[in-house]
Amino acid sequence: MKSHQWVNGEYRLLELSAPASVLDCQPGQFFHLLCPTSKLSQPFFRRPMSIYSFDKAAGELCFLYKVAGIGTAALAELVPGNFLNIVGPLGRGFELCPEWQRPLLVARGVGLATLAPLARQCAERGLSLTAICSARSRELLMSADLFRSYGAKVITVTDAEGNSGAGNLAALIENLVRERGIDAFFTCGSARLMRMLQQIGARYGIGGQVALEQQMACGIGMCQACVRPFRRESGAVNLRVCREGPVFNLQEVL
Repeated sequence: MKSHQWVNGEYRLLELSAPASVLDCQPGQFFHLLCPTSKLSQPFFRRPMSIYSFDKAAGELCFLYKVAGIGTAALAELVPGNFLNIVGPLGRGFELCPEWQRPLLVARGVGLATLAPLARQCAERGLSLTAICSARSRELLMSADLFRSYGAKVITVTDAEGNSGAGNLAALIENLVRERGIDAFFTCGSARLMRMLQQIGARYGIGGQVALEQQMACGIGMCQACVRPFRRESGAVNLRVCREGPVFNLQEVL
């Protein structure tokens, strides 16, 4: 472990030294982390965690996570120099279709961490990127400066400012579709944001993808704990988020 720092009152940034063999990553993929145990904390299952950043040349892998339960509380106790047992990269990541030139990223809280590698990929391809970052308050906003460094037009909304509600966001997104020619939606984490983008996408004929957050046990498709329904041409099907996802076609998620 290279560094482990608080970025605000709820989230920590974990930076690891990692071998090149695990750094052939795609935006949207995740790793399964074995949280440490102690007399006070004994998490049993690994924790799935999306990739915040990776650099194969530098041998670096980073995770941005919220300290929310037993596992992440145990993880938060690690200090530089400790070793961490991880499995990955796992799952299917985002895919940027060639026709998508003006994507919109919309996420809230830790979902913004999942979209960070995608924002970098958009910048590498020279796409005209827009990002809406949502949080409870300005102190908890994350990734906004990182997205700006990738050349994105960044819009922030918060509960405290009263501009993160469904009505305001829907109007904001529809204005961006008209004014900036948004042609793809990407989101993560929030079911409310996902449903909103599904509705707007269906109305304007805009495709996109969503990275789903789901409770997992094995992370490799064996235990079936993360199965959920999806819409396909033949009807509803049950798929494993860890194996067939975690990134799916936006309109297929039920």
